[in-house]
Amino acid sequence: MSFQEFVGNRTTVERLRESVLHQRIPQAIILAGARGSGKYTLALQFAQLVNCLSPITTDGLPDYCGQCANCTRIAEAADLESRVSEALTSRDDLREVDKKETRILIQPHPDVLIIPPDPPQLLIKLGQVRHVIHNAYFRPPSEARRSFFIFTSSAFMKEAANSLLKVLEEPPANCTFFLLTENPGDLLPTIRSRAMLYRLGALPVQELEDLLARRKPDLRGVRRSLAARMAEGAVGRALSFDVDTYMASRQDALLVLRSGLAEPDFSALFKATESYRGGADGQEKTLNLLRALGALIEDLLLAIAASPQLMRNIDLTAELTRMAEGVTVDWLENAARAIGDVEKGMRRNLLRSVSLDAMAFSLDRSQPAF
Repeated sequence: MSFQEFVGNRTTVERLRESVLHQRIPQAIILAGARGSGKYTLALQFAQLVNCLSPITTDGLPDYCGQCANCTRIAEAADLESRVSEALTSRDDLREVDKKETRILIQPHPDVLIIPPDPPQLLIKLGQVRHVIHNAYFRPPSEARRSFFIFTSSAFMKEAANSLLKVLEEPPANCTFFLLTENPGDLLPTIRSRAMLYRLGALPVQELEDLLARRKPDLRGVRRSLAARMAEGAVGRALSFDVDTYMASRQDALLVLRSGLAEPDFSALFKATESYRGGADGQEKTLNLLRALGALIEDLLLAIAASPQLMRNIDLTAELTRMAEGVTVDWLENAARAIGDVEKGMRRNLLRSVSLDAMAFSLDRSQPAF
C-alpha cells in the first residue's frame, strides 16, 4: 500500500504529503468528506507516512513503505468495523460494574489511538477524550516519531467536546489530532478555529466505474453503473455497495410509486409491506426501502427538470420519465416528507408495515388532499 493507491482527491493528498516534506505537520486536522470518501483511510496513511521507518518517495513526494513494523501495525486497524466489533465483544465479557466505565478505543500501535463513537448512543464520550488527554500529555511517543489520535466521528457529547478544546488550545508538540467529519459545522467553532481543514470531494461517476472495473470485475454493465452512481462520489460506498439488496428494495419502492402514480394495486402493496416486520432485520430492510424510494424520487425530479443524464437509476430512465409526466414539485415534496414521517415512526416503534401502507396511500394522486 502507498498513497498511489488512494483514489481521487490528489490535491488534498499532496497537501498532506507536502506538510511532511517541509516538516510542517499540523497538530490538529479536520478531514471533511461524505461517508465512504476515504477519510479514515487517509488519516491512517498519514500516520504511517509520518512514522514510517523506511520512507520512500513517489511522484516527488514522501511516501510510506508499507512494510516496516510501524506501517504494518498501524495498518492492522484498516478494518475499523471489525476492530470496533472486537472491542465491543471484549467489553460485553466484563462485569456489569466495569462495563459502565469502559469506553471503546482502538490502539493498533502504542502511539496511534483511534476513537470511534461509543455505543449505544454512538457519541464520542468524556471518558474517551480524557484517555486521549492523558496519553497526549503523559505518554510521549515510544516507538514512533509522533503520536496520532484519530476521532472517527464529529458526534461529541458536550462535555467531551469542551475537554477536547482544552487540549487543542495547548497541544503537545509531538502529537497530531485527526477529526473526521461529514460536516465541519457539527464541530464547535472554537475547535474548527484550532485545526487545519482538508476536504475530500466527490469523484466523477466514470472514475468510480473505472475503479469498480479494476477492483470488482464480476460487477458489469448496469449493475456496475448503479453501484457507481448510487455511491454519490464516495469510493468506499461504491466498493461496498450491495447491488442485489438495493435492487430488491427498489422493486418494493417502485411498487409504492406505482401505487401512488400509475397503477394503483394496493393488494400487491399490502402483500409486499407485510414482510416489513419488527426486529433488527426488519429495521434494516425498511431503511433500505426508504433509501431506494428516496433515490427514485430524486430521479423523478431530474426527469421533470429534463436532466435524465444525471439519474442514478439509469436502467429505469424510460419508466421514470413516463412516471414524471404530470408529477408536480409539490407532490415530490410531499413524498420526501412522507419518507421522513416513516423514519420518525420507526424511532417511535410504530408498526412498519402500517407506516409504509399509510405512506403509499398519502402518495396516491387519486385520493383527495386533506
